[in-house]
Amino acid sequence: MKRILGIDPALAQAGWGIIEVSGSSLKFIACGEIKTNTKQSMCERLGILATSIRDIVREYDPDEVAVEETFVNNNGQSTLKLGQARGALIAGVAGEGLPMAEYAARLVKKAVTGNGAAEKQQIIAMVKMLMPAAVITSEDAADALAVAICHANHS
Repeated sequence: MKRILGIDPALAQAGWGIIEVSGSSLKFIACGEIKTNTKQSMCERLGILATSIRDIVREYDPDEVAVEETFVNNNGQSTLKLGQARGALIAGVAGEGLPMAEYAARLVKKAVTGNGAAEKQQIIAMVKMLMPAAVITSEDAADALAVAICHANHS
């Protein structure tokens, strides 16, 4: 049995999800969001992301971590902030010495729904279908679970 932490990086609300994999069987463990306050400085927000993901790793003791790659869009400032948030989350996990994999958003969507351009509701529906016991708290948490499922399928 292997426990996987999936991470959907974001600055305002990063998603995380924990699953257990045994053969082709998937089991939901937990999921949630790490929220930061827009009134705080960027440094404070990045620190919250790194500390919070480290706390999640210590609480749930995953064997491996999977992180969604940064999606590059037309707004350079947004892409830069997302990259910084992603870096803080990776740094928080890297300090725990866990093996880590990275997946493009299109690959995650395709692995879970069969469609690389799937909408959020399709991802949520498929995550619930694959793990009926999953208690999905947000779209970000569902995305993080999808990243973990993608990793389970590719590892």
